[in-house]
Amino acid sequence: MQGDMESSMRTRMAELRLACDREIPTQQQKIDSSVTVYRNLLDSSKSKAQETIQLQGDLGKLKLELREAENALVKSLAVKTRKEANHMTMMESLSATKARVQELKRIVEDQRARKDEYASIISHQSEALTACRNNEHREQIEEAFSWYNSVLGFRIECGHGVKFVFTNISSENPNKEYYFIIRHENEIYTLLDCDPHQSDTKELVSELNKSNGLFKFVRTMRKRFLEAATCGKSLDYLSFDQDSSIISISAPVASDSTDVPSSASGTYSRKVGKGHLVHSPGGSASCRRSPRLKAKK
Repeated sequence: MQGDMESSMRTRMAELRLACDREIPTQQQKIDSSVTVYRNLLDSSKSKAQETIQLQGDLGKLKLELREAENALVKSLAVKTRKEANHMTMMESLSATKARVQELKRIVEDQRARKDEYASIISHQSEALTACRNNEHREQIEEAFSWYNSVLGFRIECGHGVKFVFTNISSENPNKEYYFIIRHENEIYTLLDCDPHQSDTKELVSELNKSNGLFKFVRTMRKRFLEAATCGKSLDYLSFDQDSSIISISAPVASDSTDVPSSASGTYSRKVGKGHLVHSPGGSASCRRSPRLKAKK
C-alpha cells in the first residue's frame, strides 16, 4: 500500500519534472525576449533622455533668445510709443500754430481795416485843420497888412510887376508915396521903376538875384527912401530914428506857415502873381505880438 503510494508519487513527480522541463525553455525564451525588450526599451530611454537633455539645452537657448526678443520688442514699443507721442505733440502744436496764424491774420486784417479807417479820419481831420489854419492865417495876414498900411504906411499893389509903396517916410509930408516896382520872371528879379530914383539900385538888384532875399531888399529900399527924405542925416541916426518910430506900436504876428516867415525875421509875406511870395518888411517891433492877436488867442 505504501509502495503504491510512493510509486504513484514518483510517477506524479516524474510527470511534473517532464512538464517543468518542457516549460523551462518556454519560460527561458520569454525571459530572454523580455530582457531583449527591456534592453531595447532601456536603450530607447537613454536615447530619449539624451535627446531630452539636448532639447532642454536648445529650449534654454530658445528661452534666452525669446527673452532678448521680448526685451527688444519692449524697447521697440517704447520707441514707437515715444514717436507716436512726439507725433501727437507735433500735430497738436501744428494745429495750435495754424489756429494762431488764422487769429493773427484776422488781427492783421482788423488792424489794417482800423488803420485805413484811422487814416481816413486823420486825413479828414487834417484837411479840416489845414482849412481852419489857412483861414486863421489869412485873417492874421490881412490884419498884419492892415496894420502895416495904417501904421507904417506900407502896401503892395500887383500889376505888370509888384509895386511896393511906402508912406510915413517924410516927416514933413507923411502922405507922400515912395515906391519901387519889381518883377520876378524866369528866376530873375528886375527893377522896373523906382521913385525917388536911387543911384545904387543895380548893385542892390544884383545882390537880390544872388541871395534871393526879397524882404532884405525891401528893407534896404525903405532905408534908402528914409535917407532921401532926411536929406543928408547920418545912416546911424536914421536907423535909430526909424527903429524908434517903429517900436512905438507893436505889430501883429501871423501864425507860422509856409507863406509867412517866422517872427524872428521881422517880415510877413503873401502870394502875388504866379505863386511867388512877396514879403512885407518890418523893424524889430514886428517881433512883438499885437494886443489884438493876444486877445484873440
